[in-house]
Amino acid sequence: MIVKEEFLSRLRKIFDLNLYEVKVWTALLSRGTSTAGELSSISDVPRSRTYDILESLEKKGFIVMKLGKPIKFVALKPGEVVERVKKNLLVDAKEKSKRLETLRGDEVLDELTALFTKGVKFVEPSDLSGSIKGRQNLYNHMDMMVRDAERTITIITTEEGLNRKMEVLMPSLEKCKKRGVKVRIAAPITKNNLKVAKEFKKVAEVRDLDKLKARLVIVDSNQIMFMLLDDEKFHPNYDVGVWINTEFFAQALEALFELAWKDMKQVH
Repeated sequence: MIVKEEFLSRLRKIFDLNLYEVKVWTALLSRGTSTAGELSSISDVPRSRTYDILESLEKKGFIVMKLGKPIKFVALKPGEVVERVKKNLLVDAKEKSKRLETLRGDEVLDELTALFTKGVKFVEPSDLSGSIKGRQNLYNHMDMMVRDAERTITIITTEEGLNRKMEVLMPSLEKCKKRGVKVRIAAPITKNNLKVAKEFKKVAEVRDLDKLKARLVIVDSNQIMFMLLDDEKFHPNYDVGVWINTEFFAQALEALFELAWKDMKQVH
């Protein structure tokens, strides 16, 4: 059986399988029912690994085992597989979420917090920095900064960046407003994001940024996260940002922003 490498690669990403798993699964799909030995032969997967792979696929809901001698394996309809995988993912995510929730009152979290608190005492604030890769990781860190804000939040973003931040940051920004945190957002405002800009006005002061292209967040005049790449030119997985905890630099950057902010047009 010949299956294009590009197709196998897509299956691996979509269903989160390894190379042997997609080879055995597609081989079984082409046969409907088959033994481990037959699948090993047509999929080019070592016989010593085939049983382990089939057991893994069975646990993940891709196939079922048919009792008898010799033992045979039956492929499920792809549509059924998709539904099973979705359900398994939801169940797994729910279980993991519950485990994390139980940590709130657990001594494990207290010990982790103690380690962090004691460790921070030996680190100068200006040395607290980090590189963050991948847009989802950037937004996770950005949301954490916003949730911890006590006084001010300044966000400078791009046209599409404003749209993306609606889903990611809006819930946390709504809570910030209730706490009295002052939020300012600057971005190029066009017909593509005007509706989102008006939504953001519920929690922030929004102005049109038409002379500068930048992506950064400043929180409480002491934390900065800025993105190094143009979001229009790079894939989200390759996006890179730098987070710095430095009051000196943050205040200087915010002072420069104040000068530009005065000349920006308000969104009505």
